Amino acid sequence: MKELMLGNKALARGLYEAGCQVISSYPGTPSTEITEEAAKYEDIYCEWAPNEKVALEVAHGASVGGRRSACAMKHVGLNVAADPLFTISYQGLNAGLVVCVADDPGMHSSQNEQDSRHYAIAAKIPMLEPSDSEESRSFAKRAYEISEKFNTPVLIKMCTRVSHSQSVVEPGERIVPDQVPYVKDPTKVMMTVNSRNAHVRVEERTKKLIAYAEDCDLNRVEMGDTALGIITSSTSYQYAKEVFGDEASILKLGMVYPLPEKKILDFAAKVDQVVVLEELDPIIENHCKQLGVKVSGKDRFPICGEFSQNLVRSCMGLETQESMHIADEIPGRPPVMCAGCPHRGIFYILKKNKCMVYGDIGCYTLGAVAPLNAMDLNVCMGASCSGLHGFNLAMGKEGERHSVGVIGDSTFIHSGITGITDIAYNMTNSTVIILDNSITGMTGHQQNPTTGKNLRGEPAGKVDLESLCRALGFERVRVVDPYDLDAVDKALKEELAAEAPSIIISRRPCVMIKGTVHQPPICPKEEKCVGCKACMQIGCPAISVREGKVRIDSTLCIGCKVCTQMCKFGALE
Repeated sequence: MKELMLGNKALARGLYEAGCQVISSYPGTPSTEITEEAAKYEDIYCEWAPNEKVALEVAHGASVGGRRSACAMKHVGLNVAADPLFTISYQGLNAGLVVCVADDPGMHSSQNEQDSRHYAIAAKIPMLEPSDSEESRSFAKRAYEISEKFNTPVLIKMCTRVSHSQSVVEPGERIVPDQVPYVKDPTKVMMTVNSRNAHVRVEERTKKLIAYAEDCDLNRVEMGDTALGIITSSTSYQYAKEVFGDEASILKLGMVYPLPEKKILDFAAKVDQVVVLEELDPIIENHCKQLGVKVSGKDRFPICGEFSQNLVRSCMGLETQESMHIADEIPGRPPVMCAGCPHRGIFYILKKNKCMVYGDIGCYTLGAVAPLNAMDLNVCMGASCSGLHGFNLAMGKEGERHSVGVIGDSTFIHSGITGITDIAYNMTNSTVIILDNSITGMTGHQQNPTTGKNLRGEPAGKVDLESLCRALGFERVRVVDPYDLDAVDKALKEELAAEAPSIIISRRPCVMIKGTVHQPPICPKEEKCVGCKACMQIGCPAISVREGKVRIDSTLCIGCKVCTQMCKFGALE
C-alpha cells in the first residue's frame, strides 16, 4: 500500500527492507529522523553513539561481523567520522555498509554550508543522491547491493528539502541476507605494504564504479526539447522538472560519485546547450568541463544557499511566477530560548560579569542573541573546551580570570571530554561550564549517555559527570542550579579567581522534556511595577512590557522565578 512519507522515514524504510540489522548514529538536523524511524522496527538494533566517529566505527564493526549495517549523521558530523571513513574505504567490508549524510543548504540549523560530495571524492567511495522519498527508500536498497558488489561503504547524500519533505512511497518486503562468515584476513591491517596495496585496489574499484555509473538506472536521461539540456541531481532535479517540464532534456544523476563520462558526453551531443543545475559547489560542472563539455553553471546560479523554482526561473532569464510569492511580509522572528530555559540564567550572569564566552554547538548557542549577547564565538562540537584552553594560553592570567567555556551535556560527551582532559593535563586555570539539561535538546530531545536511557527510552548506563571530571584531573567540580542567580554568580566568581582548572555543572532539566513538573506562572503586581524593564534583560518570551507595566504570558511561563530575582520592587514576587 502506498504511503506519504518524509524522506528520512522513507530512507529508514529502505534500510529496513534491505535487511539492515545494526544502526549506530549521532543525532543532527536534518538527519535525526532516519535513526528515530529505523528504531521503530524491532528487527533493527539502533543506538545513539557518543559521536559520529564512534557511530561509523560501530557500524563498520557490525559489517565486519557479517551483518548489513548503517549510520546516519549531518554534514558536519561527517567531518568527525572522516578518520575511519577514509581507512574503511581502503580496508573494505564483509557485509554491506551504508553511511547516510544530510547536508543543510541554507544553513537552517548548521554552522556551515559544506558540500558532502567532496568526501565521496576524497575517500573514493560511491555516493547516491535521492531526489524524493521513494528514491530515498529504493536507493538505500541499491546502496547495499553496490556496497557488497564493490566491497566499499556507500554514502547516501540527503539534504534538508529531501529529508523533511513528503512524497509517495510504495513500501516493499524486508529481506535479510544470510550472515556473512567472518574470516581472518591479515591484509586488512592497514599498515605499510597492506595500505599501499589497498590504495591500488581502491583505484581499480573506482574504474569499475565509473563503468557501473555509465549503465545503471540510477543515472537516467529524460529527453524533451533538445534546445536545452540540463544535468542535475537531488532537489535541483525537481526544480528543473517544475520549471521546464518537457521544454528541456534532462540528465538526472542519482549516483553523484563517481560520475559517468560517456553518458554525459552522449547527452551533451544531443542538445544545443548544456546547463548544470546543482546546489552549492560546482562538482558536476567541473567534471563536465574536464570532459571537454561546454556547460553553463555557476556563471548563472549562486554557489551559496538553497535553490527554488523561482530562483531557477530568474537565473535562466525567465519570468518568476507570482503564485510562488508570499504577498505579505512576514514579521521578523528572531530565535530565542524557551520560556524557563535553564540556560538563560547562566548567560545572564556571564554577561553581568563581562566574561569572554567560548561557546559550543547546541540550543544554548542562542545565548549569543539579544538581549543576552553573552556568547563570543563557537566553532564545532567540543571546541569550547580546547579552544578556551588555547585562549588562556595566549591571554594568561587576564584570560583565566574573565573567560569561560560553555558546553551542553550531550556535546560534552560527544567531543568535550578530550578538551577538558587537555585543560587538566596542561594546567591552565580554565573554567568550563557544563550545561546539563538532561537531554540532547537542539535536535529534538534524544537521549545521550548522561541521561540513563537509550534510544528506545529503556534504562541504560549513565555517565556521572562529576565523577568523570574528577577522574580526568579536576579537583574543583561543583554543581549549581541555574535558576538561583546568586548561587551561579558566587560560583562563577570563585572559580574564575581560583588558581586551578575548574568545572561548573549547571543542572536543570530542559523545560520541554515530557513529564517535567512546572510551577504555576508568575502573576505580576501591576501596582508595584515602575516600568524599569529590568526583567526584560533576560530575554524571556513570556515577559513583555505594555503601557509601562510588566505582563506575563501565563501560557508560556513555567514559574522558574528567574525574573523575580531581577525585580527590585517586588512586582514579580
